[in-house]
Formats: sequence, structure tokens, C-alpha cells
Amino acid sequence: MRCQKMAKEFVKDVTAMDEDFAQWYTDVVTKADLIDYSSVRGSMIIRPYGYALWDNIKNELDHRIKETGHENVYMPLFIPESLLQKEKDHVEGFAPEVAWVTHGGSEPLAERLVVRPTSEVLFCEHYSNIIHSYRDLPKLYNQWANVVRWEKTTRPFLRTLEFLWQEGHTAHATDEDAMEETIKMLNVYAELCETILAIPVVKGQKTEKEKFAGAKATFTIESLMHDGKALQSGTSHHFGTGFAEAFGIQYTDKEGKLQYVHQTSWGFTTRIIGALIMVHGDDRGLVIPPKAAPTQVMIVPIAQHKEGVLDFAYDLKKSLGQVARVNIDASDKKPGWKFNEYEMKGIPVRLEVGPKDIENKQVVLVRRDTLEKVIVPLEQLDTKLVELLDDIQSNLYNKALMHREERTSIAENLVELKETLEAKPGFIKAMWCGELACEEKIKEDTGATSRCIPFEQEQVSDKCVCCGKDAKQMVYWAKAY
Repeated sequence: MRCQKMAKEFVKDVTAMDEDFAQWYTDVVTKADLIDYSSVRGSMIIRPYGYALWDNIKNELDHRIKETGHENVYMPLFIPESLLQKEKDHVEGFAPEVAWVTHGGSEPLAERLVVRPTSEVLFCEHYSNIIHSYRDLPKLYNQWANVVRWEKTTRPFLRTLEFLWQEGHTAHATDEDAMEETIKMLNVYAELCETILAIPVVKGQKTEKEKFAGAKATFTIESLMHDGKALQSGTSHHFGTGFAEAFGIQYTDKEGKLQYVHQTSWGFTTRIIGALIMVHGDDRGLVIPPKAAPTQVMIVPIAQHKEGVLDFAYDLKKSLGQVARVNIDASDKKPGWKFNEYEMKGIPVRLEVGPKDIENKQVVLVRRDTLEKVIVPLEQLDTKLVELLDDIQSNLYNKALMHREERTSIAENLVELKETLEAKPGFIKAMWCGELACEEKIKEDTGATSRCIPFEQEQVSDKCVCCGKDAKQMVYWAKAY
């Protein structure tokens, strides 16, 4: 009875999603041991379980980055103010968010330093020193790092003063090569989200208003959270020659003429963990897709004090370790507490085994996504477990896709757009004339922003949703994190 009471209280401490989604999110990230708060406002301590999740995502992405021919490098943490000032649009875009270093020890610095909010100018300075000839191109570099952006409003993973990410920075001989790179890396992000994180995404281009400061064009993958808000889940930028001209990055082409390089930049951050939580989580906590999960199977021995139970459980761990990432909880906590703890942590499969199961040569598998229990004979366990993990992965993706489709609407005028957002928050497909004034009015009147101009265009109307003039493009609109 005491065990059941403690287990219920463990879950009771999590606010229901439909009651207060923001509080549910906060409850989950702390109770699932993903993070702890630090003494600096807006900063977080990523705990071992949270970092193991990031490690899995990082390793999957790093493999794909290297597979596409990129090399990892590391740039300094600090940027001299004069260097940051070299590209006007870029510095203006980041000015409100930069953190400054003004002293070294007790001595004032001759020049202020910026704690990197991003590393474009550092890569540009380096490229101007090492690129001279067409033979030096392309330069395909990537860095894994932390960055600092002084956000006013913060939330763990989604928006913090410091976060972890990778940022790719490449230089090419032609505009076509740079554009090919930009879209290639966007597709890498989309494939990772859909196949590893089970998060369906919409691919498209950002409007002029929403593009990255200093970019020629910005492309994005957008995902939809459980509460109907969108989340920008990865971006890829085509810089053209803007940064190259500001930093003098030139090469001699095959005809002996000096040309400016064409550059790209692309980034994927720890904010994706926030997306994973909000796409798949439920009132019992996290739900982690098997391919992303640090532990795919948690073995919980039942009546482990009885002879042979723990030995059998450890033998299972060893044998199943050939087909999955398996762990075992042999602590003295009661089974009911363990069940709730691992449901909270979103571990895809719980394996229960006790004296009767050993006698009957079977185990009980409990899947986290549906909480369904399956009794599996030992001789079929390896095969059934792999099948179950694959089924959970597919089910989570299909469930998220269905949710997105159910929460995607069409609006033909501003009244419709506003009413739909209030009644059924989600993506709104609506036509746009391309004018900034209409984009700003939509945001002012509804709180929705343009998420992207999707690559897959649809003619949902002939007129702009805002002004009623002839439309140029279909845009996804939504309120967003």
C-alpha cells in the first residue's frame, strides 16, 4: 500500500497537460531528471539523463555531418567588438542579446569582448586567412559548442541564456554550390527529426522579416507541439557573398580572377529536446522514441530478494545488450515506485521478471507509449523486443503526424485566421501577398508569426489572408515558442 501511495504521489506532482501546459512542461523537465536550475537566471544544469539524451542526438547528427564531408573544428569563446562590427546587419540582429566582457581580472579591457552568440565572424576571419585559391574550396567546417544569448524570458531547453549546439560554416566557389549545401543540411536535420526523434517537420523558407541577420535566405524545419504552438527546430542559411565582402574572403578562380566566396551556416540546438518533450510527452511524463532513448529497455526485477531473480535479471541484461540499450534497476525501491519513475523518464520498454516468470520461461514487456503489457516467451524475446521497439518508434511518429494534421487548418481572411487560432491552435495555411505590412498586421492582430513558406506550395486561395490583394505564396502561420 505504501508503495502504491508513493507512486501515485510521484505522478500527482505533475500538472495535467490540458490544465496548464507550461507548468506541465516545467514539472516534467525537473521530475524526469533532465535538468536542475542554476544560480544564474535563465541558466540550467543539464543532468546526466538529459545530457545522455543530448549525447544520442549529437552522435546521430555528428555522424551525418561527417558523412556529408564536413570536418569538426573549434572556434574561440570570445569575439572582439571590432570584429563583430564588420557585418552591419549581423551585429544589429544580435545586439540586444549579446553578453559583454569588460574586465580581465581587475583590469578594464582595451576593447570589449563578446561571449559568442554565434560564430559567423570568427569563421569569416579564419576563412579570410586560409582561402586563397579555387583549390581551397569548398571549406566544409562544423563546430560543436555553447553560445550565450541574453534572453529576457527563459524556459529550460527552449530559451536559455546559454545553450549547446552545432554550427556549420561552409565556403563555396559558386552561388549554386552554396544553395545546394544549404538545402542539403536542412534535409539532414529533417531526416534526423523524423527518423530518430519521430517528430514530423514542415520544410520551407523564412520570410525576409524572419530570416537570419545578414543572410541572403534562411530555410527552416518547423514542428508542432502538443499545445498547438510551433517550434523552429533547425535552420540553414544561405549567406551569398555578404560576409565574404565584409571580411575580404576571396579566392583566385581558374582564370586567375579574384572572386568572393559564397557561404552558408546551419545550426541545431538543445532546444530540440524541448520539442521532443512537447511532441511526445503525456500526463505521466516523458515519452522518448526508442532510437533517441539513452536506455531503451529498463529491467525491473520483481521479488528480487528471492534466490536466483537478480542473477537471472543480470543475465537478461547481458544477452539483450546485443540488440538494445538495456539497463537494470536492482535498487531496494519497491517495484511500483520504479514503474512510475521509468514512465516519468519515458523509457520506451519496461521489462518485468519475477520468480513465476522465470518458472514459466517468460517475461513481461510494458511499452511506454500505450502502457500495454505483453507476455513474451524467453525463446522469442530478442526478436519480439526489436519488433516492439520498431513499432513504438513508428507509432510515435504516426501519432505526432496525425496530431499535426488534425491541428492544421486553412484560413482565407484575417477574421478566419484569428478565430481558428483561438478555437484550434495549430498551423494555419493561408495565402500572402508578400508585403511586410501584412505580415506585421497578422502578428499584431492574432499573435501568430509566419513560420515558413513551405517548399510544397498549395493554392488554398487566390487572395492574401490579410489585405485581400492577389496572393503570391502560401505560408504556414502559428503562434510559436
